[in-house]
Amino acid sequence: MPDVVTLGEAMVRLSPKGALRLDQARELEVFPGGAEANVAVALARLGMPAGWISKLPDHPLSRLIVGELRRHGVDTSRVVWTPEGRVGTYFFERAVPPRPARVWYDRKGSAVTTLEDAEVDWAYLTSSTVVLVSGITPALGPRLRELTRRVVREVRAAGKQFALDVNYRAKLWSLQEAAGCLVELLPSVSILFCGRDDADRVFGLAGEPEAVARAFREKFGIPTVVLTLGTDGSLALADRVYRQRRVPQVEMVDPLGAGDAFAAGFLYGYLTDGVQRGLDMGGVMGALACTIPGDFAVVTPAEAEELLASEAQEIQR
Repeated sequence: MPDVVTLGEAMVRLSPKGALRLDQARELEVFPGGAEANVAVALARLGMPAGWISKLPDHPLSRLIVGELRRHGVDTSRVVWTPEGRVGTYFFERAVPPRPARVWYDRKGSAVTTLEDAEVDWAYLTSSTVVLVSGITPALGPRLRELTRRVVREVRAAGKQFALDVNYRAKLWSLQEAAGCLVELLPSVSILFCGRDDADRVFGLAGEPEAVARAFREKFGIPTVVLTLGTDGSLALADRVYRQRRVPQVEMVDPLGAGDAFAAGFLYGYLTDGVQRGLDMGGVMGALACTIPGDFAVVTPAEAEELLASEAQEIQR
């Protein structure tokens, strides 16, 4: 059975090659992606058994998504298949400064938004050590909001750990909606992943990172708070304050999925050797993900360890 199970949507991403605009493109690159699926792939590639739960229509694009997850070692046996519905898609334009990268979503009414409680294998979900859901999942609609609440109850009742990655998306819900929903979940969270900006805009917690982490602990009683700080690395508050020891320099190829790779690296390190190892593995996984096209962190354990151990960037022969 998996050590970590994630639950959420996966989509198909379509991107122009290089830095072309969508209205210039004559062909598009195709990648599967989705926050929880990205975490599961990165964990599986690191050698940690991981499962992914979702709902997909019987459609070639769904088979593309599931086939890629399986290829990387993720257990997709609890994906719910339906004869109707749609697969979400999104379009991503890479860019170089001063032009920002942009994303357009076409996901409304995707099959996962109809996932019912009775379709989830709760015994499988709660057999894992950690269950991870991102804030994107409850943002997709009322059905998934209720399902996320059920996930939290089931995980806590089984004595397992619930991990939440805030992952605020302004195109999915307002700050008020996000805060209202997530504040309700936070007292049941075992491991919280939150970016510094999301802590401020969603929860109104600003200031020095350590003070922000302590505010999450004091307000919500979260045992492990992990704050990501961009180019400043990351910080965690657990039994004490931990700081990421290595912040690799990154030449950006593709930023999408880097936060999910960080979360996967943290969970891998945390479950095998504690919080400090989690921060360090999260940092290198997030950095390596930025150098690879697509949402998945196609990284081996040896490559992650190599980056942790060495500053060398030259060709490895």
